[in-house]
Amino acid sequence: MRQCYALFAAAALFVSPLLVESVLGQQPAAPAAGAPAAQQGGGQGGGQGGGRQAGQGDGRQGGGQGRQGGGGGGRGRGAGAPAAPAPRNAEGRVIFSSGDPKTPLLWTGNLGIRDTPLPRDQVPFQPWAKALFEEREKHELEPHARCKASGMTRQFLTPYGTEFVEFADQKRIYIFDVGGPHTFRTIYMDGRSHPKTLTPSYYGHSIGWWEGDTLVVDSVGFNESFWWDRRGLPHTEKLHFVERFTRTDAQNMRYEFTVEDTGAYTKPYSGTMTIRASTGTELFEYVCQQANYAHELMVGQAESVSRSTPTVP
Repeated sequence: MRQCYALFAAAALFVSPLLVESVLGQQPAAPAAGAPAAQQGGGQGGGQGGGRQAGQGDGRQGGGQGRQGGGGGGRGRGAGAPAAPAPRNAEGRVIFSSGDPKTPLLWTGNLGIRDTPLPRDQVPFQPWAKALFEEREKHELEPHARCKASGMTRQFLTPYGTEFVEFADQKRIYIFDVGGPHTFRTIYMDGRSHPKTLTPSYYGHSIGWWEGDTLVVDSVGFNESFWWDRRGLPHTEKLHFVERFTRTDAQNMRYEFTVEDTGAYTKPYSGTMTIRASTGTELFEYVCQQANYAHELMVGQAESVSRSTPTVP
C-alpha cells in the first residue's frame, strides 16, 4: 500500500508542472515590434520542439518556456495595446525589475528549441567546430539537461526564465535561473578588469557597465563543458563574449551579443533576440534530475547508446 501511494504521489508531482505549462502554452506570444520574422516565431518553435524532448528535465519544459516568456508579457493588457514604459530608479535609469518590490518579474528569451541565435549559414565555423555542431544536432546530449550550468545566451533560454537582481551598494548584478541546476551569475559593476589568471568556469568572469539605458557585459574565462545556445554551437576557452541588454519597454528587452573565439570561428560574429517579461512570476524550487537519461535524445540516430560513462559529450 505504501508503495502504491508513493508511486501516485510521484506521478502527481511529475504531471502537475506539465499541466500548468500546457495551460500557459495556450496563450500565444505576441511578437515584439520590429523583431525579425524568425524570432517572432520563437514561441511556437519552442512548443513544437519541446514535445520531442519529453522525459528530459530541461527539454521537457523547454518547449513551454518560449511560450511562457512571450505570453506572460502579453497577458494583462488589451490586444494591440502598447506596453507601458520601462520602470526607472531614483536616478532616472532603466531597471530590469518590475519597479514594485511586491511584484516579481522574470525574463525569458523568445527563441524556440529548434532555433539558433542567428542563421546557421551566417556562423563562421572553423571546420572542426562545424563538424561538432552537426554531430550535436544528431544526439542532442546537451549538458544543461543533465544539471550543468550554461553561460551566455543559453541562460536566457532556461525554462521558466531568469531574474535580474541589482545590488547598488555592492556594485553587482546577479542573474538567477529558475529551471536547471540552481545556479546564478555575477556581474561586477565596480569598474574592475578581468583577472590576468582565471580558472575556466561555466559562467566565466563578467564585468559590466551602463551606456545610457543599456547594460553592457563583457565576459571571459569560460570552460568548454556547456553549450552556449540550445542547438549546440561550440566554443573554446579562448571565447570572449559581449552582451548588450536594452529594456525597450515594460515587457520587452533587446538582447545583443558578439562572439569572438579564435579557437572555434574564423571571425567574430553577432546576433540578437528579444527577451520577454513575465510579470507576477517569481523564482521557485526546481528539481534537476541528474539521472534522467532522456532515452530518445541520447540515442539520436543510433539504435542504442552506451551508458558506461558519466561523461557528457
